[in-house]
Amino acid sequence: MSQSTSHTYDQSALAAYGWDADWQAEYDRVLADPATAGPDPLPGRVVRVDRGQCDLVTPVGTLRADTEFVVPRDPMRVVCTGDWAVVDADGAPPYVRTLLPRRTAFVRSTSSKRSEGQVLAANVDHALIAISLGAELDLGRIERFISLAWSSGAQPLLVLTKMDLVPDEATVAHLVADAETTAPGVQVLPVSAETGEGIDILAAVLAGGTTALLGQSGAGKSTLANAVLGQRTQTVRAVRDRDGKGRHTTTTRNLLPLPAATGGGVLIDTPGLRGVGLWDAEGGLGQAFSEIEEFAADCRFQDCAHQYEPGCAVLAAVESGALPERRLESYRKLLRENARLAARTDARLRAEQRRVFKQRQALGRHMMERKRGPRR
Repeated sequence: MSQSTSHTYDQSALAAYGWDADWQAEYDRVLADPATAGPDPLPGRVVRVDRGQCDLVTPVGTLRADTEFVVPRDPMRVVCTGDWAVVDADGAPPYVRTLLPRRTAFVRSTSSKRSEGQVLAANVDHALIAISLGAELDLGRIERFISLAWSSGAQPLLVLTKMDLVPDEATVAHLVADAETTAPGVQVLPVSAETGEGIDILAAVLAGGTTALLGQSGAGKSTLANAVLGQRTQTVRAVRDRDGKGRHTTTTRNLLPLPAATGGGVLIDTPGLRGVGLWDAEGGLGQAFSEIEEFAADCRFQDCAHQYEPGCAVLAAVESGALPERRLESYRKLLRENARLAARTDARLRAEQRRVFKQRQALGRHMMERKRGPRR
């Protein structure tokens, strides 16, 4: 079949996985490029990746294809669950020819010293962050997840799981309020997969889009996925009794269709994350700490670091109680981490950081001397 007739494939099979007119336009544009043109192309969405191969849903069924053709040395261009791709279906074996441009990508930094990003899920509408109520809320971890979610381009959604383990409704309301303060502008939903409470509301929020399910091991992600999917698709394991920590149940990122009866859409279930390193998250930090950004607009100096500067509206908000000091400390910590990571690969940025650091040291000494008063 020639390239010109490949567009006549029935695309309805892909509609349940998020295919729309905009994806069709991107697909046609890619095929018009001589570098990616070729016989018998198919559009497909990656539903699973495993050791140089991936499973894709296509108009002619699910195919397993090689992924080595797609710039394997660039970690940001490695084929990922949720990607839309152009597939050479008649290859021996079939292979992914190229990826369509991603609309969104949830990226974290790797644990290596090479300052690489790792794409956890692509083309996501909602980043569902599961936090267990079976343990004390880790507000710092919530802020970290929310920052990365905003940076991805997806809409964060904070789901407090294991609501049935909380003794009373008043305590649940208090925990929800703490989470809402920690994640301004983000919807917070308490749910119980065991009792079903809150699951119908969650299913309505997720209907029709692509959702990435993220969180630590033990947060109840697999149980939550089964509840939303309406069937026991994911294996579930209990948390360890001695420390309440979870065990890895999901080991690959799988894209699963949600029931048509609840509005459809797809869910990307991901393995539990022990580490959530920031990656190019400055914009996401601004949204995750939006109230600090609002206070900062009234600072005397545009480049105020909210440390010692006179006329700092952020420090004034902390002193008045309008801004919790913990929030400001967390904001500073994540900004430093993000800046360090960026500086590893940017020599000019490293030099600028050293210059700013020396200026702030000098300003700090000057402010301390002013507080002490003139020496006798």
